[in-house]
Amino acid sequence: MTRRDSIWKSLDWVTIVIYLMLIVFGWFSICGASYDYGDRDFLDFSTRAGKQFVWIICSFGLGFVLLMLDDTLYDMFAYLIYIGLMLLLIVTIFIAPDTKGSRSWLILGPVSLQPAEFAKFATALALAKYMSAYSFTMKNWKNFAVLVALILLPMMLIILQKETGSALVYLAFFLMLYREGMPGVVLFSGVAAVVYFVVGIRFDSVMIADTPTPIGEFAVLLMVLLFAGSMVWVYKRRWWPALYIVGGSLVVLLVAYLVSEYAVPFNLVWVEWGLCVAVMGYLIFLSLAGRCWTYLLIGFFALGSIGFLYSSDYFFNKVLEPHQRIRIEVVLGMEEDLAGAGYNVNQSKIAIGSGGLAGKGFLNGTQTKLKYVPEQDTDFIFCTVGEEEGFIGSAAVLLLFLILILRLVSVAERQPSAFGRVYGYSVLSIFLFHLFINIGMVLGLTPVIGIPLPFFSYGGSSLWGFTILLFIFLRIDAGRNRRI
Repeated sequence: MTRRDSIWKSLDWVTIVIYLMLIVFGWFSICGASYDYGDRDFLDFSTRAGKQFVWIICSFGLGFVLLMLDDTLYDMFAYLIYIGLMLLLIVTIFIAPDTKGSRSWLILGPVSLQPAEFAKFATALALAKYMSAYSFTMKNWKNFAVLVALILLPMMLIILQKETGSALVYLAFFLMLYREGMPGVVLFSGVAAVVYFVVGIRFDSVMIADTPTPIGEFAVLLMVLLFAGSMVWVYKRRWWPALYIVGGSLVVLLVAYLVSEYAVPFNLVWVEWGLCVAVMGYLIFLSLAGRCWTYLLIGFFALGSIGFLYSSDYFFNKVLEPHQRIRIEVVLGMEEDLAGAGYNVNQSKIAIGSGGLAGKGFLNGTQTKLKYVPEQDTDFIFCTVGEEEGFIGSAAVLLLFLILILRLVSVAERQPSAFGRVYGYSVLSIFLFHLFINIGMVLGLTPVIGIPLPFFSYGGSSLWGFTILLFIFLRIDAGRNRRI
């Protein structure tokens, strides 16, 4: 049996079939979203559907080329590919034209490409290469710092292109790091930061009953105290210190609330500040008495949480652009703005809801045909699926994505090398992030940050980027038998 024959026999054809099905369904969705009454020539290359068809054919050719290359090349040239894409991101900042406020698209004759989409697979390869080194260990803080730098570098360069949505996708790599042994407290800190930000911003101007206490600030500081006590129990398994922190804080706050409500009104946040100081002092005492750094680290977590709370307000009001602030406010229910920032989401939900159970049928959607939904063939492509195919079609698409995700988990777990496993989970994490944020964005559950739905949204850059990510992994998997 020749080497080429062995590659075709070793390929994961289940994943390839799912990929082809998503590509086909995505193209029909673009046909529906970009369709104008009376125009049924979907292969006309002057139309969005015709152009996407060309991108699809090219992606098939690109996937074939990636499968024909030796899988060791991806390991061998991982750093060179990463450096090359980082340089391209830097060049893009200076030479890309201004497109809707961002400088992230390179114009190459009739073709426009977004380097940020291709930097994802380059970053995944670099992470896999570094983490597969013999001397690598996640417990070494220098190794972890290098991983964070590899992730943050493309993020910062893309932010400089004013393409915040594409930059946030790179946070998905931390899911892979968690799978590979990153301490759970790091992931917990990230989730806690999101909760602090949402609660602090959403309820900043809402007061507790008749007291001058803002719910947002009060709730976040209370969570900090509860988290600190819980972490003492989780990491040290000591019941009494955890009880002193959690129980003592709740008793003091209850008494303070009763005094503020029925005697002298005052801001309960002042009491929480005092409790935070007392708790951090207690943690320092436990650390010195038991010569244990864990208590001190918990204290730093509490201090960092408090710092994040008061810096998030500055970040929200001074750093974010006005259109970014209003999008977050719409999602959090602070603003409705149906004629402005909330228009896209509102029209998208109307389109999806109008599809009912079985949908209106291919090309029969009214909301999308009359162009009520902006960006309906790119970021909001899923609303076309909902309107034309209804709940059944939408569920079928989500089921296909679920099968793809589960298949990627299975393929990643069977990799004999750390390089293949890390790269596989990187691909999985990126697909998960795109799927969760895009669907949530269309349904009004997450802010509108403008990232595509894999294999569905119109555009060659995103389609090629996802194809490269997936087919490099398939090629690495096909060569696993040689490495066993």
